[in-house]
Amino acid sequence: MSEPLEEREFEQLADDELNRLVEAVSQISDDIDPDLQMGVLSIQFEDGTKYVVNSHRAARQIWMAAERRAWHFDWQPEAKAWVAAQSEDELWSTLEGVLGRKLGLKVTLDRDAGF
Repeated sequence: MSEPLEEREFEQLADDELNRLVEAVSQISDDIDPDLQMGVLSIQFEDGTKYVVNSHRAARQIWMAAERRAWHFDWQPEAKAWVAAQSEDELWSTLEGVLGRKLGLKVTLDRDAGF
């Protein structure tokens, strides 16, 4: 396990990741409405379902709630990715999976969106 992130480093990494995610998600479909406010990315679907991805400063993690599940992603500097310790799921691929299942199509997020 890697060393805990300093608060400022965490905030920069998490903010950058959430900004990239909102840009990537906004390119998928007109059937979803992503909104990023104060470290919380809400992804609203036409049927009222909402998925949430947010930075959790105290835990130095990015949390995601979707499909009646929750993930807690830690920054893994060697992988340059946010990875859930319990499941080893990676943030972007996990979000692609839940969005794809919800929309009924294969979702590939543009990891370079907004940059």
